[in-house]
Amino acid sequence: MAKTASKAAAPAAAAQAPTHAPNRAPNRERPAEPTRFDASKEQLLDFYKQMLLIRRFEERAGQLYGLGLIGGFCHLYIGQEAVAVGLQSAMQVGRDSVITGYRDHGHMLAYGIDPKIIMAELTGRAAGISKGKGGSMHMFSVEHGFYGGHGIVGAQVSLGTGLAFKHKYSNDGGTCLAYFGDGAANQGQVYESFNMAKLWDLPVIYAIENNRYAMGTSVERSASEPDFYKRGESFRIPGIQVDGMDVLAVRGAAEEAMKWTQAGKGPIILELLTYRYRGHSMSDPAKYRTREEVQGYREHNDPVDHAANELAKLGVGEDELKAIDKQIKEIVVEAAKFAEEAPEPDTRELHTDVLVEAY
Repeated sequence: MAKTASKAAAPAAAAQAPTHAPNRAPNRERPAEPTRFDASKEQLLDFYKQMLLIRRFEERAGQLYGLGLIGGFCHLYIGQEAVAVGLQSAMQVGRDSVITGYRDHGHMLAYGIDPKIIMAELTGRAAGISKGKGGSMHMFSVEHGFYGGHGIVGAQVSLGTGLAFKHKYSNDGGTCLAYFGDGAANQGQVYESFNMAKLWDLPVIYAIENNRYAMGTSVERSASEPDFYKRGESFRIPGIQVDGMDVLAVRGAAEEAMKWTQAGKGPIILELLTYRYRGHSMSDPAKYRTREEVQGYREHNDPVDHAANELAKLGVGEDELKAIDKQIKEIVVEAAKFAEEAPEPDTRELHTDVLVEAY
């Protein structure tokens, strides 16, 4: 009897069980496949100059570090120039916001910030963009919508999600570009941020700069899913993988990502496949990779050379490129001279900008 009663009761119990229908349609909309940006000669020359400025600036920063004029940590952006220039050229200063990790010099230069005050910050001078108190890893400019420079791995992802919330809350039309690397992509707070960003459809572009090594650990050894553009799928965040050594490919992807966020469709992930030529920081001898590997990228995938080859197709000769390089080197030399001659912060500055009282 009990067995029969149990069978009879089962359908009724099943009928009363609550159903959990998904709150979103199963057919997920995706962004269009990006195409390489069709740059004019003038636009490509501008991209080339910006990338070359980052390259020469970082080379000079490495020299100053070796001379002891830059203290603490110093993470160079050499090899990754096409990412910052390609992405940030699609953004509007004053409307959009940018936030990044500690490899931040290139991102600041790509946003048009004066090389003099960046170099002054690197050398700890009062004229620096953070008054000489932030150094290499903690540069900041509210005026440019540049919110750091953050030394804690992955912290900028949560903060960038907050910036995107601000854009949506104030309805200012802005998008936040939040950079992080393949190492930070394995941090837990990244996925908490993904969840909130999609729940609220926040206008944020998560730009993963995959330079293949999280400090000294290769992607193959640290990531169970090495295709980082797929990392947002379970949160219904679409992703695009991009050749991060080609500034035109990056700009094309940036335009699609901006269209997506500006249309109110929420967050998007861009994985930029790139490569850093130097060690993780100036103190890293980078013995975890071969000389042949680095040289292979320099010879066959260099973003600056790639842009120079594209310019040659548009009729820009070698003499013109040499003249540009000379001009860029003069800008960098002037920035270094300015930084070396600028005074250090007054000791009273130790107590400023430490606490903000809000009422």
